[in-house]
Amino acid sequence: MNKQLICLILLLSLTKSFAQVSTLQKEIEDIIKNKKATVGVSIIGNNLKDTVSINATNHLPLQSVYKFHIAIAVLSEVDEGKFQLNQKIKLTHTDLLKDTWSPMRDDYPNGATLSLAKILEYTLVQSDNNGCDILLRLLGGPKFVDNYFIKNNFKNISIKATEEDMHKDWETQFKNWTTPKSATEVLIAYYNNKKLLSQDSYNFLWTTLKATTVGAKRIKGQLPKGTIVAHRTGTSGTNSEGISAATNDIGVVFLPNGKYFFISVFVSNSKEDNATNEKIIADIAKAAYDYFIKQ
Repeated sequence: MNKQLICLILLLSLTKSFAQVSTLQKEIEDIIKNKKATVGVSIIGNNLKDTVSINATNHLPLQSVYKFHIAIAVLSEVDEGKFQLNQKIKLTHTDLLKDTWSPMRDDYPNGATLSLAKILEYTLVQSDNNGCDILLRLLGGPKFVDNYFIKNNFKNISIKATEEDMHKDWETQFKNWTTPKSATEVLIAYYNNKKLLSQDSYNFLWTTLKATTVGAKRIKGQLPKGTIVAHRTGTSGTNSEGISAATNDIGVVFLPNGKYFFISVFVSNSKEDNATNEKIIADIAKAAYDYFIKQ
């Protein structure tokens, strides 16, 4: 086969792939075009060959998506020998704030002694806000997590505030931000490169994320029953003007053929209701699933 023919075949292959991805991008653009919200999307699949980006470099509030980043920082310290997953941490009632989402507090209103692994599970699986802040205190504060990602050459991640801080006023949540593109890059890095964490920490992280119980109407909302998704959600309140700052979900979607794709969707500055915000994410995830299942 001569060199010109090889080049032509490669060009046709790339053109076909681009056309297919453009079709997916157009479908997603149609999903969001009449929505009163800023929707950031970053999707990468087909062995990292296919990419969809919409508002993917916008700085958007993380909300509880940052619990994924915090867990990575904690597990990196476990790998350094500074913490152990089975180490016991004593919690008193003062550690378990009342006016916040906390299944852990509901289970142990008077405090308890729990393993680090259990606190991580509450934080990742049930999005426990008290668990999140306990982990941040253990690390020395949000700055540790912020610096961890800077040192590991990740860009466009800002982690400055605790959950308690964000509950104090509306504006503080915007100190914790990322871009959809960066969120997907972190997913890819920590799923594909097992050297970033030890095997035990890697297995713990992804097994726990697959067990996530919150956000069932987002990425997983319209996918076939039984589809495995390792994901992390984030949700803000709604201000007096009826604006929701964040309805987010990022994760890895596993296909029946053994392949998978990475997806980050951030619905920000939305005047839609919560059901609509969640459906935007579900519609985008279903469009991506249908596309990649055909590849």
